[in-house]
Amino acid sequence: MSASLPPAPAGPSAVDQVLTDIADYVIGYDIQSPLAFETARNCLIDTLGCGLEALEYPACKKLLGPVVPGTVVPHGAKVPGTSFQLDPVQAAFNIGAMIRWLDFNDTWLAAEWGHPSDNLGAILATADWLSRTAVAAGKPALRMHDVLVAMIKAHEIQGCLALENAFNKVGLDHVVLVKVASTAVVARMLGLSRDEIINAVSLAWVDGQSLRTYRHAPNTGSRKSWAAGDATSRALRLALIARTGEMGYPTVLTAKTWGFYDVLLKGQPLRFQRPYGSYVMENVLFKISYPAEFHAQTAVECAMQIHRQLDSLGRSAQDIRRITIRTHEACLRIIDKSGPLSNPADRDHCIQYMVAVPLLFGRLTAADYEDAAAADPRIDALRARIHCVEDPAFTRDYHDPDKRSIANALSVEFHDGSTLPEVVCEYPLGHKRRRAEGIPLLEEKFRRNLARMLPARQQQRILDVSLDPARLQAMPVHEYVDLYVI
Repeated sequence: MSASLPPAPAGPSAVDQVLTDIADYVIGYDIQSPLAFETARNCLIDTLGCGLEALEYPACKKLLGPVVPGTVVPHGAKVPGTSFQLDPVQAAFNIGAMIRWLDFNDTWLAAEWGHPSDNLGAILATADWLSRTAVAAGKPALRMHDVLVAMIKAHEIQGCLALENAFNKVGLDHVVLVKVASTAVVARMLGLSRDEIINAVSLAWVDGQSLRTYRHAPNTGSRKSWAAGDATSRALRLALIARTGEMGYPTVLTAKTWGFYDVLLKGQPLRFQRPYGSYVMENVLFKISYPAEFHAQTAVECAMQIHRQLDSLGRSAQDIRRITIRTHEACLRIIDKSGPLSNPADRDHCIQYMVAVPLLFGRLTAADYEDAAAADPRIDALRARIHCVEDPAFTRDYHDPDKRSIANALSVEFHDGSTLPEVVCEYPLGHKRRRAEGIPLLEEKFRRNLARMLPARQQQRILDVSLDPARLQAMPVHEYVDLYVI
């Protein structure tokens, strides 16, 4: 009796709905929201400003530049605030690392959290490279309008995927969503067909995904500051691979045993709260005053208010016996820390540290996370007296799509038994509900960041374009990026 034959190959598989929805959105959705475009413009200037501030830090600068020192790529993408002109994949890493380094760019909070402007690394590098290449060939350049459209769509993909899906609960870092969103939008910018975009996005899901261990003790470290740069550059690389006609993986998510759901999500499918539109950009959170992990932003505002109260009463943080932070569950899970903090990456993800510094000094800056500032023994002494408790109502309002609050409340008890009235802040300065108050301060933050790196005339040329929506949208991408070149 002959040996049995192997089973016949399976026929073509249906494509996962998640992949087709993303592809159809980046190809076909026409953004009509003036609020989305205005918010995207503010996001653009804030994100680039964050990158310029990061250039003051040697730990960031050492990662920048070409892979092979001295390499200059004709018609390549330029890196704002530097003289580098690189291949677009390496430029995406440079830009992505800069804008994320200080944890000061925009934020999205839901079941998963993250920073949708991280996608600008891939978007700006791709748009700049395509524009320079087009002009060299006598063709029209991309306009900054195209960059804003890509930003809105990348925000939407990353943010909608985050609304109901907690990748953090299975130990995956949120930069998986940067990779997926950036891959989709740059694939569209590269002119890929619908099938090729689906292939590209499938490559992003099948790719190796980052563990969150570099954000948590005992491994908290500086990779969290360049992880998004890595993800956004990898996204562009995968889109370029798909452009060659390389195959995709149509059931990368749903395939039994070997798909993303079974391997990494414990068999659970992705869930969605709403269709893709422009909701995320319209509701994104800006970090305006403090370079603090966003779940602590309102706590820092409360701490600053208490610092002023202490001054007015002639008291100091040394008089405090205990501070209680009433907070939401996500805050407890991510940034409630005790014990030694080993580096700046550890400190800027510790709510006790982010409250202790403003209580003591009436400020919180990026420099306050560095070793020199952290050596002050008063910080750890006060940090040990700060305790967090969950308020279930705060947790509910955090997830409520109509509120999206990030509430914290601080109570202070002194050694003599007296107390201060509890200070509560539900919505941070960068929240949509505080836009009118926040945007003038966001523009001032941008001005400060321009002044860190650029001479006055160059600053003014950037401001003249960046604060004029119509002029900005009409400007060729490479001409806008050239304004930032040193």
